[in-house]
Amino acid sequence: MTSSLLQNRQLPWPTNWNEIFGRSAPLIIEIGFGSGHFLVDLAQKRPSANVMGVEISLPSLEKAQRKVKTLGVQNVRLLQSDARYLLQALCQPESISEVYINFPDPWPKAKQLHRRLINVDFLHLLATRLVPGGLLDVATDHADYALAITEALEGTPYFESRLPTTFVTEDNERLRTKYEQIGLDEGRTCHYYKFARCETAVPQSYPILKEFPMPHAVLQSPLQLDEIQARYGRWQYSHNDCHINFMELFRARDDEALFVEAYIKEAPVAQRLGLVIRQREPGNYVINLHELGFPRPTRGVQLAIGQLATWLVSLHSETEILHHNLLPDALEPMRHAA
Repeated sequence: MTSSLLQNRQLPWPTNWNEIFGRSAPLIIEIGFGSGHFLVDLAQKRPSANVMGVEISLPSLEKAQRKVKTLGVQNVRLLQSDARYLLQALCQPESISEVYINFPDPWPKAKQLHRRLINVDFLHLLATRLVPGGLLDVATDHADYALAITEALEGTPYFESRLPTTFVTEDNERLRTKYEQIGLDEGRTCHYYKFARCETAVPQSYPILKEFPMPHAVLQSPLQLDEIQARYGRWQYSHNDCHINFMELFRARDDEALFVEAYIKEAPVAQRLGLVIRQREPGNYVINLHELGFPRPTRGVQLAIGQLATWLVSLHSETEILHHNLLPDALEPMRHAA
């Protein structure tokens, strides 16, 4: 049996799910499958569909993988990822037939509310990836989150309820999940939402992420590596929706190189990676991306290489960039805060 657990970093943007499953079939996704009980049951009941489960928790992924293997379920794939990354980076517009979100984390504290998955923006993204008429089922036992979900679903023009009401508080046809049963045993009221993607046109505001050629910049400078290292300090840089933290700098032991740890966040992907300032010969430096950890050469990485090169130029009046393959705005004047 082919392994059901996919390697997130190795999947292309976007992913051809029919190739992943080895057949052409409707794609069904459960977001946050927990123990995998509902997911595996869904796959068994829908053998003609390709069923994808996405989950952050590694123990949940391992538990679900054991269930899939033990039961010999062939039409399930598992992915460790957050939902927004899966939808925006890996899924083509109008490629998903059904989505199930069972008892998502309610993040009940006031300072955590922004971490809740379901809001109008998420529903807009989801609508771009669902086929017209595609199904969305949501369940929660958290009263405050239910109010927020109700408001979001009633406020979006891209979905309509398949029920006479926005939600019901009883659904005896569905398989009960572990958290659902716990909530019912503790006397909480569950809210069940059954919606469908309507025919209203959805603005394609969530483009597939784009990868660029591996970035580099070649510089000429009279500075030595020791001088560059001594002048370095942490800083941050933002450009539109891309945010970069230039963090620690390390000196290579057996190489004439400096390694800069960087954190790059650009919706919906975040990468912690290494940028390298390598001296090829005295006075000649190349700045590029270290391949440790399978980095993806995104626009944010282009900006990070460009800002590091710009910083290096700022250290000495005789330092100049000889050539590069960066985007034009990657070399804009530095705007950073320590």
